Amino acid sequence: MVEITRRTTASIVFLALFPLSLSARTSGIDAVVSLKGEPGSYGTLQAAIDAAPPSATAPYRIEIRAGTFAGQTTIRRANIEIFGAGVGKTVLTNDAYAGKLAPDGKPYGTFRTATLNVLAPGFRMENLTIENAFDAPAEMRRPGGLRADDGGSQQAIALSLGRGSDRTIVRHCHILSHQDTLYCAEGRALFERCRIAGSYDFIFGGAIALFERCDIRSRPRLDPVEGYIAAPSTLIDQPAGLVFSRCRLTADVGVPDGSVFLGRPWRSSTTVNGRRMGDPRSVGMAAYLDCHMGRHVSPLGWTRMWYTGPDGNPKTWFEPEEARFREYRNTGPGARGPRRGQTLTPAEAVALSRQNLLGTWSPEPA
Repeated sequence: MVEITRRTTASIVFLALFPLSLSARTSGIDAVVSLKGEPGSYGTLQAAIDAAPPSATAPYRIEIRAGTFAGQTTIRRANIEIFGAGVGKTVLTNDAYAGKLAPDGKPYGTFRTATLNVLAPGFRMENLTIENAFDAPAEMRRPGGLRADDGGSQQAIALSLGRGSDRTIVRHCHILSHQDTLYCAEGRALFERCRIAGSYDFIFGGAIALFERCDIRSRPRLDPVEGYIAAPSTLIDQPAGLVFSRCRLTADVGVPDGSVFLGRPWRSSTTVNGRRMGDPRSVGMAAYLDCHMGRHVSPLGWTRMWYTGPDGNPKTWFEPEEARFREYRNTGPGARGPRRGQTLTPAEAVALSRQNLLGTWSPEPA
């Protein structure tokens, strides 16, 4: 976990760039979560959610006071809204990773590691940090520690928008991990002025997710050197997937120049005639529009990813030219090179604007 002094410094810089939304203070609060035992408050976010009335038609607003709250939380009620005291002040944390044994004696696996797991529509989150504090680089430095090829053991999700999620809004938040930081499984999601940090497929899934004016931060990785930002698994009948608009692609110290790919196509699994294989309908879509890209971004832009083919070959390659990878009017040293994706026309870029991307859903202004 990052030291509190480093969190505080990072938060001051972030807040200077992205002032806090005041919407949490202008709406009624239904529950308070506090570590100080305030009268009428809850000690955990899960307790506050479990106490919400079953009716899901109206928003249920939860304020989380400053503090570090350890543990995992699952949201199954629609229209839950949570508001923190600020990034680096309110911190939701957990250190589960795929290879770690869960309380049931089985490895967590990727999709049980999330610090916060959202399984309902209408979720909203503002002004806090959510992290998976599993320290993958430290584990890889440890003698006998896990390596990147240890059967997929290092995945550690911070925020999961799982099955049933839709119309999700996340504003002014830090979402931090190393591998598989943010999972957007399905539905529609809007991220505004957030920092999302990781090193390996750290924004992934099949949802329509729009990232506006976010800091997409790459972190160092020891094995292999390469990093990957997006790993979309968008189904072919869905026109859009992970869309980054007016974001800044930045990197921590120690990330080599030209070492991070914008994305690679994740072909999610399906079962055909009793055999697990890559889903042929999964043809990932990701786009970067008007983004500033640092030197850490590879001049190729995009790269390939393996999957299990119909013949059972686990190293069948899915090339980026076979996916739907797009760029439009990006700037910065990382925006130049012999790209493997395609350049959008102005009309195609307009089709990926908020007004057109999110369909009938029009999120309220920040």
